[in-house]
Amino acid sequence: MAETSSSSEVRERRGIPAAAFVEDVQTYLRQSDLDVSSALAFLQERLQQYKLVEMKLLAQQRELQAKIPDIEKCLDIVATLQARKGSGEPLLADFEISEGIFSRARIEDSDSVCLWLGANVMLQYSREEANTLLQKNLENAKASLDVLIGDLQFLRDQVTITQVTIARIYNWDVHQRRRQAVGTSSSDKDS
Repeated sequence: MAETSSSSEVRERRGIPAAAFVEDVQTYLRQSDLDVSSALAFLQERLQQYKLVEMKLLAQQRELQAKIPDIEKCLDIVATLQARKGSGEPLLADFEISEGIFSRARIEDSDSVCLWLGANVMLQYSREEANTLLQKNLENAKASLDVLIGDLQFLRDQVTITQVTIARIYNWDVHQRRRQAVGTSSSDKDS
């Protein structure tokens, strides 16, 4: 389907197709080779696709927003262990075993920490390596969140443009039908 848009406009962002603003509905319909109901059906389908993508992106955003504080908490713990290095006294800490169930641990001075990587994988790192890995993970998560927020804004813009286009086509069709009705009724009066 051909959409009327300038070549300087963004055509898509990370797989999300851009919606073209329709200035002249009649030209749009002619170039698209569609009637009003087909164009409205296409745009409604596109709007539903945008809504599905939005739900997916919002779920990813929630996951990242939950992940970032966890990474920051791990960084704080590694920093605490680093600060207490060589003090000779153990660190007493409460940690969550599962949701709402905690246990107290006595952490002896150690040069290494274990990080849970997910998928039933835990690896032992030196404190410096753990700190570096966690910093990198935090930077990546924040960068991913920034990109995701940009994607959501782009998507919301496309939803708005599509909704406006649907309204413009619908209103144009109503106007055309009224003109035809007025033309038909005035020709009936003339006879």
